[in-house]
Amino acid sequence: MNVSLYIAKRYLFSKSSNNAINIMTVIAASGIVIASAALFIVLSGFAGLKNFSLEFSSFVDPDLKLTPVEGKSFVFSEKDSLALADISDIKYYSKTIEERVILEFDGKRKLANIKGVDANYTRVTSIDTMVVSGSWLTDSNQIVSGWGISNTLSFGVLDYGKSLTIYVPKPGKGQISSVRGAFNSINAVNTGVFHINEDLDNEYVYSNLSTAKYLMNYNDNQISSIELKLTENANEATVRDALTAAFGNRFQIKNRNELNDSLNKMLNTENMAVYLIFTLVIIIALFNVIGALIMMILDKKESLNTLFNLGVDVSQIKNVFFLQGSLMTVLGGILGLVIGFLIVLFQYLFELVMLTPSLPYPVAIKPINFVIVLVTITVLGILASKLASSRINKALVNNF
Repeated sequence: MNVSLYIAKRYLFSKSSNNAINIMTVIAASGIVIASAALFIVLSGFAGLKNFSLEFSSFVDPDLKLTPVEGKSFVFSEKDSLALADISDIKYYSKTIEERVILEFDGKRKLANIKGVDANYTRVTSIDTMVVSGSWLTDSNQIVSGWGISNTLSFGVLDYGKSLTIYVPKPGKGQISSVRGAFNSINAVNTGVFHINEDLDNEYVYSNLSTAKYLMNYNDNQISSIELKLTENANEATVRDALTAAFGNRFQIKNRNELNDSLNKMLNTENMAVYLIFTLVIIIALFNVIGALIMMILDKKESLNTLFNLGVDVSQIKNVFFLQGSLMTVLGGILGLVIGFLIVLFQYLFELVMLTPSLPYPVAIKPINFVIVLVTITVLGILASKLASSRINKALVNNF
């Protein structure tokens, strides 16, 4: 039988004759439970926020996007089209053109991004499902704008009363002889308004590919990018290899996460910052554990002297309090983890906390968060227990 473990369990679960020690032990254990529950809840909350933020990218970003390594555009030939068709894991592809433009309506102007798309674009993405007013593109010289742009310029859907004009600077060199000669422009009609998130709503308008080609002075086969929709069970790595074999190093290939790299980095940085802050809270809570163990050591000096005289060496006596502190933190951490899990589960099922009347605070239950909390509590608890038990020496147990 492990004597140290047996005594440690007795000390942990039995009451001390000193009420102050009992109160300190309860406070220390409660601190661990609350801190571990809070850490799990916060990690689950940030995981939910990350999923919520990236969820909208699935409506506008393709599975894979091909952009030219050099320049802003490239020629997409019939040979290139056949090469894409030969890759079986590609379900659909769409040709797109993207550029900065100036929108003018009723004397108001705004910089925006125009994205010209072909008929396949709504098969590659689900942008048409995010149109909250009006309808998706059906003809040339039409646009679908973001909610923010529509509000800023004060135009609605199918507003024929006033002209909506799109300007794009003409490519070329030399001095500009007239403002009119410096820009390509068209008059367009807004047929729909989409609402996704603040950034996209304030920055993007969509048009037909032919409209964008006219504004950019592009040739028939000249485009900015190719966006791909993969089959359901496609292997992304295999598709990337096939694209590299077909096109060499002509294109940069990015998946949805890589297209949202800045957002991912920001969310991961925030998640790490919050984790470190709550780890500091756990460290502060563990000072209570150290204090409770030291008080227990002083209270049990007579018992420790008896154990020493019975032949239990100092290292085994140290191990008693090391195991007691470790058990307290691990069991408290597990209990806190269970409480945190139940709170997150209730939020997920019953939407207890709401961001808006119709939007519950997003949470996500991920196995990795269980591991993070348990490892954090265990490692810090072991260090705290080691620190407290190191106060025991031969003079302490033999001098009574």
